[in-house]
Amino acid sequence: MSLTKDNSAVFSLVKDLSSFSIDLTCGSRKLKICFYDEYTVRFRYSDRDKWERDFSYAIVKQPIDVPYIVLDHVEDVVISVSKFDIVIEKATLEVAIKDKKGHIISQDKVAYTNDVHYENGTNKIIYKKEIPDGEHFYGLGDKPTHPDLRGKRLTIWGTDQYGYYDYTDPLYKNIPFYIGLHSYQSYGIFIDNTYKSTFDFGHHVRDVMEVIIEGGELNYYFIYGPEMIDVASRYALLTGTPEMPPLWALGYQQCKWSYFPESNVYEVTDRLRKEQIPCDVFYLDIDYMEGFRCFTWDKEKFPQPTKMIANLKEKGFKTVVIIDPGIKIDEDYQIYQQAMEKGYFCKAGEGGYISGKVWPGECYFPDFTNAEVRDWWRDLFEELISENGIRGVWNDMNEPALFDVPNKSFPLTVRHDYDGDESSHRRAHNVYGMQMSRATYEGVKKYTYPNRPFVITRSTYSGGQRYSSAWTGDNIASWDHLIVANVQTQRLSISGFSFCGSDVGGFIDQPSPEMYVRWVALAMMHPFFRTHSSGDHGDQEPWSFGDEALALVRNFIQIRYKFLPYIYSTFYEYVKYGKPMLRPIYMYDQHDYHSHYRGDEVVHGNQLLYAPIIGEGNTVKTMFFPKGNWYYYYDNTLWEGSKEHTVKVPLNESPLFVKEGSVLPHYPVMNYVGEKNIDVLSLRIYYKMGTESSFMYEDQGDGYDYTNGMCNEVFFKFESSPERTSIVQKRIGNFTPQYSKYMIELIGFESIKIALVDGIQMTITNQMIEVAVDFKVIELS
Repeated sequence: MSLTKDNSAVFSLVKDLSSFSIDLTCGSRKLKICFYDEYTVRFRYSDRDKWERDFSYAIVKQPIDVPYIVLDHVEDVVISVSKFDIVIEKATLEVAIKDKKGHIISQDKVAYTNDVHYENGTNKIIYKKEIPDGEHFYGLGDKPTHPDLRGKRLTIWGTDQYGYYDYTDPLYKNIPFYIGLHSYQSYGIFIDNTYKSTFDFGHHVRDVMEVIIEGGELNYYFIYGPEMIDVASRYALLTGTPEMPPLWALGYQQCKWSYFPESNVYEVTDRLRKEQIPCDVFYLDIDYMEGFRCFTWDKEKFPQPTKMIANLKEKGFKTVVIIDPGIKIDEDYQIYQQAMEKGYFCKAGEGGYISGKVWPGECYFPDFTNAEVRDWWRDLFEELISENGIRGVWNDMNEPALFDVPNKSFPLTVRHDYDGDESSHRRAHNVYGMQMSRATYEGVKKYTYPNRPFVITRSTYSGGQRYSSAWTGDNIASWDHLIVANVQTQRLSISGFSFCGSDVGGFIDQPSPEMYVRWVALAMMHPFFRTHSSGDHGDQEPWSFGDEALALVRNFIQIRYKFLPYIYSTFYEYVKYGKPMLRPIYMYDQHDYHSHYRGDEVVHGNQLLYAPIIGEGNTVKTMFFPKGNWYYYYDNTLWEGSKEHTVKVPLNESPLFVKEGSVLPHYPVMNYVGEKNIDVLSLRIYYKMGTESSFMYEDQGDGYDYTNGMCNEVFFKFESSPERTSIVQKRIGNFTPQYSKYMIELIGFESIKIALVDGIQMTITNQMIEVAVDFKVIELS
C-alpha cells in the first residue's frame, strides 16, 4: 500500500498516558511516537488495523514521560520538546525535525510506502529522507568501505564473506544504525527491523537517502546530538552496553587455525613465555573437537584437556575454545540426541529440520530465537568450563553460514520461534548470531562465576554488544586490509560495539615481517587485540618473521600492557556512559570540516591519538591533528593541533600521540595480567598551558565486587598558568589497590623548582616525583 497525500482523510492525535505515547492517525495510516529521553524519540508506523507485537532484541530502555507541547496548525502538527521540534504533516504523516532555532535536522522526502505482495505474503517498506548539501553519513557497523557513506548503497544481511575486500557487501554484522552530520550538527537513526534492509545514501539519487526493508513495519529511533559522540553514546545506552570484562581480556591474545595436538599447544605457549611476549589468552580452533562436534574433545590430539588447561593457567594463560552452531547429524552424538528429543533445531518450511554442510559435515542448527533452546545451550557449557577450566568461548559461522549453497545460509522459508512469535528466516536471519552469542554468554557467565565471562562472535545485531566482543572476520594479509581494519574498528565503535578488533596480520595469506609489525602497532590500540591466521598459509606467531620483527612486536605488545589501566578506564566509560572507546576524528573534532573526510586518524578514549602506517618501506605519516596539541609518545615532541603534519615514524615506533594536559596511568611491563604486584603506579603528566581533565577507573580486574562499590573512579584536573601548575585528584570509591604510591613523570615542563604535595615540599629527581596514592593537590612552580 502506498501512503500518498490524502487531504480528505480524517486526522487525529491521541495521548496514551499508559505507554507515554502520542498516537496519530490519518485514514488508515497510524504513527506512534514516544520518547526515551529528551534527545531520543521513536517513530513507529503501520497501515494495518492492528499493531504487530511490540518486541525488540535490541532495545533495553523503556519510554518515559517527556514534557512536550502540541501546536495544532491547519496543515501540520508540531510536537515541541526541550531539544527539538517534530513537525508532522497531517495528510501524509511525513516528519521533519528541527532544532530550536528552526534549522532542519532531518526531513522525510515523501511519505513511506508499504508494498504488500499478496501472492507470497511478504511486504516491502520504502522510506526516503532528504539529504541536504554537505551531509555526511557514518556507522552501519562493520562495513569495510570509506568512513563517509555518502554516495554508497549498503545492505544489512549477515553473510559469511571469506577474503572480503573494501567493496564487499553485505558482511557479517547487522547494525542498521547510522549517524548524519551536516551544518556541524549530528543526529542518529536506528531502524529496529531485523529483515534484510538496504541503505542508499544518495547513491541512486544524489539528494535522497533511501531505506528499503523487506518485511515488518517501519520502526525507527531518532537520536539528536548535536555532538556526534553524544549520538553514539545515546544509541549505545538505548541498545545496552556490556558489563566490565575481565582485565585479562584486554591483553594480547594468540590464535591460529589450528593449534594441535597438545604438544603444539605447549610448544607455542612455552615459546611465548621464553620470548617474553606478553600474552593472556590462547585459543583452540575447531581441531580440538572430535570430528568437529561441538562440546567434545579429540582424545588423540588432546588426551588430557583438563590437565593441559590447568598447566596453561599456571603459566598465566586463559584458554578460549571455538563453538559453532552446526550440530552434526549423528545418532551416537549426545548433543544431537538431546536436541532431536526436544525439537530444538530450526525447522524447514516444508516440515522436518533444515540441514546444511559445515565443518562436521551434514548438520542441524539450534533455534537460538527460542528461549528454551538458549537455556539448553547455556547449560551445555558446564563441562567445558566447570570441569575442563575453559575461560572463554568464541562463536563463529553464526550468520548462520553454510557450505555449498549460493546464498551461503538457510533458505528463507526456515521457521523460527522468535521468542513466541513464530517467524520465517527472513525475519530471524539477522539476529541468529546475536542470539547464539547471547546463549553462549549466559552459559559462560553461569559457569565462570564468580569470575566475569568472555565471549567473542563473528555475527551479531544491534544490542549484541551486551553479550560479546567481536572481530572483523576472515580478512587478508595485505596493506589494504590493514586500512580496512582501522576503518572497521572505528565504525563498529561508533555503532555501539566498542569491544572489537581484527585478525592481526590477516587471516588469509602470510604478511611480510614489516606488514605484521605495522599491524601489531595499529592493533595495540584496539580494544580486542588478537593475532589469528589460517595455518595452511604459514605460521603467524611473533617469532615467525625473524629476530628483528620479534623484538619490535615484543615492544609494541609490552606498550599495550603499559596502557592497560587507560584502556580499562575507557572501557568503563563505554559501559557506564555508552561512550565509544575508539573515536574517529570526524567525531572527536566534528566542528573542523577538515576532519569530516578523514579515515586514518582515531582517538582512543579522549587522550590517545593514533593512525596506521601503510605501505612497504613507508616511514612517514601525513596526519591531520585534531584540536589541541599532542605529544609524540616516543620522544615527547609537541605537535600543534587543527593542522596537517608529516611525521617520521621508523619501524620501531607508531603514530601515537598523547593529548596535552593528560594524566596517563602506566602499568609495568608484565607477561600476563596479575603476574606482578604493582606497588607503585606510574603517572605520566603532560604539560599544557590551560586546563584539562583525565579519568582513571580501577577495580580488582575480575569478579563482581565492583558492582557493590569495590571500585574507584579517579578524576584528575590539570590546570596551568605562567606562574604555577596544579594537579588535583579526586578519588571516589571503596577499592584498595595494590599500589600505595604514584611515580609521577613530568613531561613537557620547562623548569620546575618546587613541588608541593598537599602543602609539603617534595624532591624532584629527573622530572619525577613519588607521592602517596591519596594525594589531593600537587602544586608545581
